[in-house]
Parts: sequence; C-alpha cells; structure tokens
Amino acid sequence: MSHVVVVGSQWGDEGKGKIVDWLSERADVVVRFQGGHNAGHTLVIDGTVYKLSLLPSGVVRKGKLSVIGNGVVVDPWALLAEIDRIAAQGVTLTPENLRVADNAALILPLHAAIDRAREEASGAAKIGTTGRGIGPAYEDKVGRRAIRVCDLADPAELEAKLDRLLAHHNALLRGLGATEIDKAEILQQLTDLAPRLLPFAGPVWRLLDEAHKTDKRILFEGAQGAMLDVDHGTYPFVTSSNTVSGQAAAGSGLGPSALSYVLGITKAYTTRVGSGPFPTELTDEIGETIGAKGKEFGVVTGRKRRCGWFDAVMVRQAIKTGGITGIALTKLDVLDGFDELKICVGYRLDGQELDYLPALASAQAKVEPIYETLEGWSESTQGARSWADLPATAIKYIRRLEELVECPVALLSTSPERDDTILVRDPFHP
Repeated sequence: MSHVVVVGSQWGDEGKGKIVDWLSERADVVVRFQGGHNAGHTLVIDGTVYKLSLLPSGVVRKGKLSVIGNGVVVDPWALLAEIDRIAAQGVTLTPENLRVADNAALILPLHAAIDRAREEASGAAKIGTTGRGIGPAYEDKVGRRAIRVCDLADPAELEAKLDRLLAHHNALLRGLGATEIDKAEILQQLTDLAPRLLPFAGPVWRLLDEAHKTDKRILFEGAQGAMLDVDHGTYPFVTSSNTVSGQAAAGSGLGPSALSYVLGITKAYTTRVGSGPFPTELTDEIGETIGAKGKEFGVVTGRKRRCGWFDAVMVRQAIKTGGITGIALTKLDVLDGFDELKICVGYRLDGQELDYLPALASAQAKVEPIYETLEGWSESTQGARSWADLPATAIKYIRRLEELVECPVALLSTSPERDDTILVRDPFHP
C-alpha cells in the first residue's frame, strides 16, 4: 500500500491544506510530522471554512485517524483551543480519532516570550518568526531540557524538569530585559491542562506500524516549505525544523522504507512571508495584483505575503533535496489575464550564471533572476476540472514548468474548492 508524504516546495503557503484534505478522503491515517502552530491550513468544505494550525487536515473527515507526531512541537493551550474551535463547527475529536505522540516536546509561554524578545532585540536583522515560540521550543528539545507530553503524567519529574528549564531561560530573559517566568504559575497551568491532554497521548509509532502492517493508507502532512528547511532553506531565514520529506520518517516513528510517494505542493508563482532573500520578488503593480488576486495573507498571522514570478531553479532544488515524486500545482487561476508571464530559469551572481541557489546567505541576497518569458492567457482557468477546460497557453506554461523543475504534475488545483482539482496521477496509486 502506498503511503504519501505531502511537503511544500517553496517557502510555504503553497496550498497544502486543500490538497491534503483532497487526499485525506483516500487515506485512513493523516499525520503531522514537524512544525508547530505557526503554520496554517485553510480548508473549504461544502462552503464551511476550517482554519487549522496544529491539527492534521484529516480531522474534518469522519472515520480518519489523525496523528500529531513526535517531530511536532506542541503548544498544549493552542491545541486544546483548536479542538474546542472546530468542535463548535461540528467536528468532535476524541482519543479514538486523534492521537498525540507522548514523546513530542511542548511549547510553553516562556518560549513565545523569548521568541518575541529576541526578535525585538534583533531590530532590522530579525528573522521574521511568527513569535509563537517554535524556535525556542526546538532549541530546548535539542538541548535536552524540553518538557514533553509524557512528563505531564509525572508531577514530581515535571517540577524537577521545570527547575532545569527555568534556570536556563530566566537568565536569558534577564539579559534581554524581559519579565522572568514564574515557576509556580507555569507548573499550575500544566497541571491544570494535563487531564485534558493526556488522554490523547501515546506511542504513535506503534499505531503507525500497525497501520502500515495492515495495509492502511497513511498520509503525512508537512508544514511550511522546503526553502524554510533548517538545513536546506535560506538559512538563517528559515523555520527551526526539517521540512523536507525525510522528516516524515523521523518525525513520526515510521521508518523511511514505508514512504513511497512524495507530493510537492507548488504554487504557480512564488510567495514568501517575513524576512529573507527572494530572487523573483515583484515590488511593482504586478506583484500587488498577484497578491490581491491570490488573497496572499497568512492564515495564522494575517501578514501580507511577498509575491513574485515562478522560480524554477528554487523548486528544482527543492525537488532534489526533498525526493519529490510529483508536484501538485496550485493557484494557476491567479495568473489568468496576464499578457505575459515570466519564469526564473537561472541566477546571475557576480557575472556568473548559476543553476542552483547557493548556501551562503550573502550570495542568496545578491543573486539576480534570469527570466524566460511566456505568453499569458485571457481566458479563466478558475474551477477547471479537466485539461480540456484549460487554455492552450496555460497548458504550455504547465508543461514548461515540468521541464524546468524536472518533475511531472500529478495534480492541478484551480480554486480553493476541493473538487476543483485535475488528477493526473493518484499518489496512492502511482
């Protein structure tokens, strides 16, 4: 049975939520394997809009098991609030349909405080984080001082771990001139929420192993995108986790031999939120038009996204580092009405041409795009559900993207509605 990993191939915001929801109808289990509540997914189902951050997109589908893996950093208050919010929309979650890895690290209020304090202290050099404590929580995990979900079940151990954690962080907060964290307060907060969170907790690696052995279809849902990967992205303007497909194994506990198809969600143009290099960014009227038509505002933060032409060099690199098998091309309809479209096919750096994005931050900031110009189309592609519904020039644009990124289009999305999707190759039956 094929298990599918869904990742972003750009800087996130590629439209993963809709595609994962579309695929989740064919899956038995949906797994989040990295990131936190800094990434948002918008699902539109029968006119109802669901905005998810921590919960896997499969939660809105009946009969699916949703799993939050050990690679996710979990803000327990945000998780419980999200459970309550979608319960108000008629979606009930219980330990029967939602499981949280007991070895997942927690995001505490101090992490958000440190995140914001460091960003403020950095001034113009800030990373552009969401301020939700994702990075500091991952730092604690790697530093072996994190509070994990399972620790909530042992009050004495929890208190001892908090002592060690606060000895580290309160010194940092003092240095930043920020308010220190009160141990008694955070201990009480964790003690209060434990009875609600612990029933969802358990060794999810065992659940996934059993699902794999019994031929269940598993869908792994990534957050952010390849260019925000802490190793392969535009460092230091990246997230604090690995976002490429290899993390699906490490962040869930199911070995890599079980992962059979990697679907890279790819927007028909390029966007990015926050600071960092963006070779094809458009700061003119065209960029504003793309942003307005594409409704390019963050689901979680509401921040306006920077917009630019499609960067084939960057996506090709993401496909190589992420082992992407096929792409799901999204938001093609946003490009309707342009007389001409440009695609970045290379970079120019200090008089030399490059066919990859260099790792050095100063070089990434200096590269200039080399463009190829294609004819646009005036007809609408919105809502198209077959190739016959697409203008010939739109198909030509798609085929050229496939050539440049060296990867075929498996799905094509033409609106936020889940059924406005053209299936070329079913990832579960490649």
